[in-house]
Amino acid sequence: MKKMMIAGIALFLLISTACSHESNAKTPSQIDKANNKRIEYAQGDFTYEAIPETFTLTVTKDGTTETIAEPQKKRKVTNLKKTATETSWDYPDDKFHVSIKKQAKSLNVKIHSTNPKTSQLEWPRVNAPTYTLPISEGKQIPQHDAAWKKYFTTDNEQTMNEYFSMKFFTLNKEKFAVSYILPDTFNNDISFHTDPAIQFSINHTFSSVNKEKVYKYSIFITENDPVAIAKNYQNYIKDHHQFTTLAEKEKQNPEIKKLYGAPHAYLWNSRILTSADMHWNKLQTSIEDPLFDWMGNLLDRYGEDGATEYRKVLTNIKNGEMYQYEKNMILNSLQYILQMPQLYSPTIFKNPDATAKKYIDKGIAKLNEQELYDLNKHLIASHIKDLTTPVREWGQSNSTAIIQEMKQAGIKNAWIGLPNWVNGLMNPTAVNTAAGAGYLVGPYDSYQSIQQNASIDWNTASFPDPKLYEDATVENEQGEKLTGFLGKGRKLNPTLVFNAVKTRVNGILAEGIAFNSWFMDVDAAGELHEDFAKSHPTTQKEDAAARMKRLDYLNKKGFVIGSEGGNDYAASHIAFAHGLETPVIKWGDPDMREKEDSPYFIGKYASMDGSIPTRYSKIVPIKEGYKPIYTSPVYSIPLFKLVYNRSVITTHHWEWDSYKIKEQTGERRLKEYLYNTPPLFHLDEANWELHRADITANMKNWTPFQQEALRHEMTNFQILDAERLVQKTEFGSTLQVIANFSTKDFKTDHGNIQAHTALIINNGKKTMISTNNLD
Repeated sequence: MKKMMIAGIALFLLISTACSHESNAKTPSQIDKANNKRIEYAQGDFTYEAIPETFTLTVTKDGTTETIAEPQKKRKVTNLKKTATETSWDYPDDKFHVSIKKQAKSLNVKIHSTNPKTSQLEWPRVNAPTYTLPISEGKQIPQHDAAWKKYFTTDNEQTMNEYFSMKFFTLNKEKFAVSYILPDTFNNDISFHTDPAIQFSINHTFSSVNKEKVYKYSIFITENDPVAIAKNYQNYIKDHHQFTTLAEKEKQNPEIKKLYGAPHAYLWNSRILTSADMHWNKLQTSIEDPLFDWMGNLLDRYGEDGATEYRKVLTNIKNGEMYQYEKNMILNSLQYILQMPQLYSPTIFKNPDATAKKYIDKGIAKLNEQELYDLNKHLIASHIKDLTTPVREWGQSNSTAIIQEMKQAGIKNAWIGLPNWVNGLMNPTAVNTAAGAGYLVGPYDSYQSIQQNASIDWNTASFPDPKLYEDATVENEQGEKLTGFLGKGRKLNPTLVFNAVKTRVNGILAEGIAFNSWFMDVDAAGELHEDFAKSHPTTQKEDAAARMKRLDYLNKKGFVIGSEGGNDYAASHIAFAHGLETPVIKWGDPDMREKEDSPYFIGKYASMDGSIPTRYSKIVPIKEGYKPIYTSPVYSIPLFKLVYNRSVITTHHWEWDSYKIKEQTGERRLKEYLYNTPPLFHLDEANWELHRADITANMKNWTPFQQEALRHEMTNFQILDAERLVQKTEFGSTLQVIANFSTKDFKTDHGNIQAHTALIINNGKKTMISTNNLD
């Protein structure tokens, strides 16, 4: 009887616990209600005073007065008018009209320039003990911090469009926070000053090409808390109809749900014909085949680097030398000529197979890009069939096989990015396999630059219309063309290339390739230009609108759209972004970018052996001075996620994947859970084998975690220790993450959390994420 009673009590407790967990679970309608509940964070009970001569601005709240815009040099003031709630005046020498109006919850400032020429205004210049800034995901910077003072001593000029992910900045004063919110960040530069402490000013350019010469701020007072600051901004963008949830985007494109819980992986199937597909032992006896000489002629005539090295390799092979260098040269040369419309010659390819003959009969000039690649593959395969595996097997071990193994390993959702659309058009089997596995798969694409002559080497900067190079490129105010990426070519004006976008995209899709996603370089990263060309003057606002137009065009075609960066002018137009969580680190450091013998050199863009370029695969440390700026959790706060967790999925820049930074994989893993940031990595056969066990194990926790986190607002963020190394985020009311970045255990109400560990509590269920074995 006693045993029965104990068993009954145990059963009751078990059922009660289960019911307790179930009762805490929220229905979709309850979650929607919680997500959409509005809480007011703005505190309107303050007064202001403006001193027109120096454009000083102070606010007073609860008896405390703070200067929120520091005094500048005195200017001549005319037409001064002042009431209880409004102040306005003119600066006649500078041709500016200023008006300030106290609203119920904000202070609105408007500056209008009447100068038809380009002019500039530095305002405000601000000074505070701490700054809360939307630098990438978000930073909180004490004004006396030595690391940030050192950084801003050299990196003191920043473009707001690129540097800030959202349209605000906040001064953390002693008793309250002051947030300046802008309607947009166009034409604004930030100047940081570090002597004796960090201050900064905003320099606005009233451009001659911009007829809307108005510069505005809405200034809000909130509690001195990142949650209040971010949520107040969220209220602002909702009030201005600039907030679109993933659920709303999903109604237009149900494929978006495949992002939920997905890792993001770039798949480097860079060569369709791989070393594993070649019968190298037969090459020496076949090297006299006219095909190999013909390849040299094509490389001489159409290749960017000519055929000198290639011909040396042919000689080496004839002499019995066939090392890795020779093999790579042959494979790279084959990959190059497989993309050439000039490959077919009836004197070389005398017996094409049926597939090739079909394309030849159609007419090579009439072939679309995918058909051309298929023709060329079959020409080569039928001509040297004894030297390779069957054409249907080309490249599959480095693409299709990896995707199949990911699926077999239990990875239910994934985003697969191809470095170029060519990788997909040459290997549609891999694309079909990814789409068939339920994954998102798509190409990287770019319309940032154009080169004068079309090139296989840089096809994203190649366009069939030669007139674009002169007629659709950006000029500065001095009439000089802006140079393209890495100083090559020119920058394209996006307002003039929409037809080129449609031509390229429709060409890629001509044979129905199974892409269901598309990644657009630069468009959400803030690199916006004013074009002073007399034939096509363009403002930054128009530049941004043209970029959003092409993103919307791809959206309407049913693609799940991502872009670089993720700055919030693009938030309603994209589903995901790469670069907001870990941005490009110190672009101008020669130790990282130029000096190959430096321990910090991050690698090269090109890969001779067809593997992942070392730019993306080489694991390197970053300098100690960069850690506070780019990776340290001490200064990081999830500002963007507090605003956009339900709207845009953001992760690392592809240059800095989850494994890239030496001895920081574990730290970054903790932050991925804390901030709901999907892991991002680069895959080929070797890297998949290297990381497969870790990726597979991590996905068992990551996928259900993110699927739940995306259902909710990020509702809270807290620092739990004095060193700022134990932090907590909350998503809705039943999901929270506590991350211990420190080297010692931390006790909480939920139990002990070991060093380098995160605790996930989801509706009462606890999961520990340990990272001790990652670095």
